[in-house]
Amino acid sequence: METHRRVGQWACLLALGLALSGCASWRAIPALPLPVQQALAKADMPESALGIVAYPLDDPAQRLQRRADDSMQPGSTMKLVTAVVALDTLGATHRGRTDLLVDAPIRDGVLDGPLYLRGGADAELDWGALATLLRRLRDQHGLREIRGGLVVDRGLFNPSRLDIGQPPFDETPEFPYNVIPDALLLNGNLLQIQLQADAARIEARSFPALPGLRVDASAMRLNERPCRDWEAEWQLPRVTQDASGVTVALQGGFPRQCRIEQALNLVDRQWLTAAALRQIWSELGGTLSGPELEGRTPAGARVLATHLDRPLGELINGVMKRSDNPLTRLIYLRLGAASAQPGEDSAAAAERRVKAWFQAQAIPVEGLVMDNGSGLSRAERVTPRQMEALLLALRSSRYAPELMASLPLAGVDGTLSRRLKGTAAEGRARLKTGTLRNVVGLAGFVTDAGGRSWLLVALLNHEQASAKGRPVLDALAEWVASQR
Repeated sequence: METHRRVGQWACLLALGLALSGCASWRAIPALPLPVQQALAKADMPESALGIVAYPLDDPAQRLQRRADDSMQPGSTMKLVTAVVALDTLGATHRGRTDLLVDAPIRDGVLDGPLYLRGGADAELDWGALATLLRRLRDQHGLREIRGGLVVDRGLFNPSRLDIGQPPFDETPEFPYNVIPDALLLNGNLLQIQLQADAARIEARSFPALPGLRVDASAMRLNERPCRDWEAEWQLPRVTQDASGVTVALQGGFPRQCRIEQALNLVDRQWLTAAALRQIWSELGGTLSGPELEGRTPAGARVLATHLDRPLGELINGVMKRSDNPLTRLIYLRLGAASAQPGEDSAAAAERRVKAWFQAQAIPVEGLVMDNGSGLSRAERVTPRQMEALLLALRSSRYAPELMASLPLAGVDGTLSRRLKGTAAEGRARLKTGTLRNVVGLAGFVTDAGGRSWLLVALLNHEQASAKGRPVLDALAEWVASQR
């Protein structure tokens, strides 16, 4: 409620701009700025495709506004919602964790029961982190032989495997941005694939080169495209798994005299986790026999080793700067896990928690639709006015420094590193970007030529948005930055 009161003091109007009574003057900007009109005309898009709220924070009555109360697709600007609510709810020091546990005694270096690998939504569990955990088993606890197999516990989230049964979001489910996280997502479930071609043939390798994993490029054909366009004839690989292991058959075309490395989500995560753990444990001189299962850790199990990711206040940088979808979804599910009632779906609990936070800030929730919190969704919706209120809450948040610093800086870093260079907005606009096929968005703050700070929300929903819409939003950001 304190945020809501402060916003009201700034603007002479309510945090959402729903009423103007009591304001000394109202100087709304009646027409879209000419550069924005011209950019819309060049893109052959109607003004009705654009939702805007923009004004200087010291004079909100000088307001440019279009479709402010329409529920629109936000793209990755929705990450602002997840970041602000998660930080305010979980705190900047909140951390995910991974634990290795046992439920049986270790005698003479031998464990007669299983080893439990329990996921706690650790965003930074990579190959090195797993190796360090296993080394602690050996060096600190003297463990050499595991006779009861491995149990992987993903039970923090409900359901534990959100990826199972989900239709692909688009035609490239194997690329990193499409990974659907769970509570134990080793290395993001990504393998590094190296492709190298000379004039006559293509070779493929994986990192790590796990026993039982074969990467086959024999079905790929060489083409004459430049190496920078290697994805042009790429096709979804075929993956087969049997008792002998996993075969990844690469398909499509690849340029001659080209070498690339690409992280890909190709292999079943349970197989990948078990294979990597066995290999690392073997390299450390250990043995592991028994089944590899997914299950729950017994209540009385003892923690022998733990890995923690960085605090949430630091992880949020990846959410905003890189617009990291799997990381954002993981944080959104953490929010749900922290709020869930017994048996409640984690994503549903996260949506409930987000809406409760909005209501606590006196922000109406009508028109707000959450799905996975990342904006990589056909369902998620938000109104420009809700995004405005969220940004005002961000400025008043106890975590405002972390949040402001995490926003991409125009022409400098993150998803804005190549945009708005050489314009009035370069180095003076901190904006979260959003892009889907039919969505582009910007939301954040711009310092104008007179040194005033503006709030800017712009969402463009149109079938050609990703192909033609960015110049429209860039024209708006540049216009704001040019004001005095």
